[in-house]
Parts: sequence; C-alpha cells; structure tokens
Amino acid sequence: MLTYSVFNSKTLLFLLCIFTAIITSGFPYKVDSLAPKPINSIETIVYDMQPPHEGIPRGIPLHWSWATKPRLGNTDPGTFTAMTAWGQLYEASEGNPATNTRVQIKNIKAYYLSKKDKKWHILQSSVRVEGSAYRENFVGDINKPANIRYEPDGSISVKAGNGYNFHFWPPGRASINPIDVMGMFTTVEARLVVDDFNKPDDRFKARYVLSEGGDYWFNLNTRWKNWATNKDFGIGKFKYVTTKWQAFNVITLPKDQIRRNPPPI
Repeated sequence: MLTYSVFNSKTLLFLLCIFTAIITSGFPYKVDSLAPKPINSIETIVYDMQPPHEGIPRGIPLHWSWATKPRLGNTDPGTFTAMTAWGQLYEASEGNPATNTRVQIKNIKAYYLSKKDKKWHILQSSVRVEGSAYRENFVGDINKPANIRYEPDGSISVKAGNGYNFHFWPPGRASINPIDVMGMFTTVEARLVVDDFNKPDDRFKARYVLSEGGDYWFNLNTRWKNWATNKDFGIGKFKYVTTKWQAFNVITLPKDQIRRNPPPI
C-alpha cells in the first residue's frame, strides 16, 4: 500500500508539472493575440499615397490636382524654415445623409527624415487639433468658427457641411533646417462618433472623407499671403471615416524608400 501511495503521489505531481508548463507557455501567446492592433502601418502609409481617393470631397473643382487622387507637392523646402501638418475633412461628393454624426480627430504628428543621420525626427505631436470651417473650394480664404466639441480625452470632434469643410492643424508650427530635409511625414487619426446620444445613432449613413497633408512655411510667424509664404509638400488620399479609429497619412518618399526608411508608427 505504501509503494502504491508513493507512486500515485509522484504521478500526480508529474502531471501537475506538465499541466503548469503547458498553461505557462501558452499564456504569452494568448495575451499577444488579444493585444490591440496598431492603428497605423507601413502598408497604410503606402496605400495613402496611391491613387485614387476612396471618395471625392464635395464642392471642389475636379480639375484640381488633388481632387481625385493624392499628390506630392513641393518636396524640397528651398529656403522655407518652418512647417506644419494639417488635414481636411469634407462631406463626400455623393452627399452625407447622417445628421447625428460627428468626426473625432486626434493625435496629429509630423516627422522629417534627416539627410545627415538617415533617421526620422519628430517635429510636431498634439492630441488636440485646431482649425476653422472653410468654404469647400477655399474661395477668398473665407472661413468661420467650426462646429467643435471638446472630448474627454483632450481631442475634438467636429461636423462639416453646408458648403464648408473643416481644415485643421496642430497648435503652432515647427522649425526645420531646409538643407537637412530628406523626407516629410505627417499623420492623424479619426473616427465617427455620435453627436447627440438622445437621438438615433446614424453613423452607418455618414459619408465623410478626410485627408492628411503638410505645408512648408517661410518662417514660424509669417502670415498667409496667397501662397507666397507657404507651399504644401503633399496631400494624402481622401478616405472614408468609419466607426473605427483609422490613420490618415502623407509622406514625400516613394514606395521603395518608405520600406527602406519606414517612419515611426
């Protein structure tokens, strides 16, 4: 009886050790599989510079160079010594039947790729964006205060329409050394949110499109003078905003260089 009892105890201990090892070895895999996927990716950045747009922004002339597809602008800053990221939110050209939907926008960032060290360096980073409602075709630079709601996480949400877009940017510009700029990259995140929670959720009807871009400026403080003091370095793909967070990007590098010099995500 003693021999059988010892054998039985050893067997149980052995089985317990195996069970513990299996559970322990599998645990990291389970944690990793449940980890949230990153919002941005290199493939998304490449995609955001490929034509055509997912949707056409409402109210802009179709002959404009960025009306139907992304485009690169003035990739060389020349003598300009400042920059800023920016974005544009429009109703889509087919119309936006949603009346109880806003677009939440956050985490706008800008980076430059240095010629000296071949590394990306951050220039701007802000949870909150600021901006105004501009006429959809920017005629006369006409603008007015946007329909902005401040969100608990420090970001904002906004509505666009009735002939106006929402043109936004981070607070302040950033200095650059123009002779060291090898590439520029800006990014922002957006999603659809409910406007009034006491009314029906109509986000499934929403047709908003958003694009990310960036400008070089003559210096940190110069005012806009009909494109004499600033020039864009690129305008990314207009994509439909959905209920899930998405990244919207613009980058001045060609596809092969993006993969060789991937920006931070």
